[in-house]
Amino acid sequence: MTVTAVVFDLGGVITSSPLAAFHDYERDAGLPVGLIARLNTENAHANAWARFERSELDRDGFAEVFEAEARAAGYDVDATRVLAALTGPVRPEVVTAVRHLGAAGVPLALLTNNAAPMDPATEHGALMELFDVVVESSVEGIRKPEPDIYPLTLERLSRAVAREIDPTEVAYLDDLGPNLKPARALGWQTVKVVDPAEALAELARLTGVRLA
Repeated sequence: MTVTAVVFDLGGVITSSPLAAFHDYERDAGLPVGLIARLNTENAHANAWARFERSELDRDGFAEVFEAEARAAGYDVDATRVLAALTGPVRPEVVTAVRHLGAAGVPLALLTNNAAPMDPATEHGALMELFDVVVESSVEGIRKPEPDIYPLTLERLSRAVAREIDPTEVAYLDDLGPNLKPARALGWQTVKVVDPAEALAELARLTGVRLA
C-alpha cells in the first residue's frame, strides 16, 4: 500500500545522532566507546534514561541515578557531559524533505523521546511547526519503544487530518532498531536511518514525493 503519512524521530533523524557525541566524550574520558549506549539499554524500561524520558526524574535526579548505574558497571561517568551531547545540529536536507512532504499534503508527525517538552523558541523547538502532531515522551509519560506510544501517535495524527490513517499507510523513520520494532509490528513501514541520504531516497520511493 502506498505511504500516505510519515512519522519522524528527532535525534538521529532530523538532527545528528547523539551517539557520535557520546563516543567523543568516552574517548576524551578514557571510557570504553559504546559504554553510554550500553548503560542506556540495560534494564531498558526502568533505568535512569527511561525514567528521565518519562519525566519521572529531573536533571539532577537523572545525573545521580545514571552516575550510580555507571559506577555499578565499574566506571565514573559525568552525567552533565552525557546530557550536553543530546542536542545535535539539525540536518538541513531532512528538514527540506519534511517541508516537501508537508507541501504535498502528506500528514506528518514527530515522535520523540525527550526529557522536557520542546521549547518553540529554540532551533529544535521551532521544527514543531512543520508537523501536524508532536508526541513527546516527557509529556506523555511513555516512551519508545513502549508499545502504547505508537498507536497514540497514529490516533492523534488521524484526528489532526480528520481521516483515519491505516497503519500500513505510515512510514516511520528512526535511527534505533528497538524503536522501529513495535511500529513494524503494527504494520507501519519502517526506515532505519543510518545514512540520511539513503533513508530519504527510500522515503521518496515509499511516498512518491520528490524530497530534494
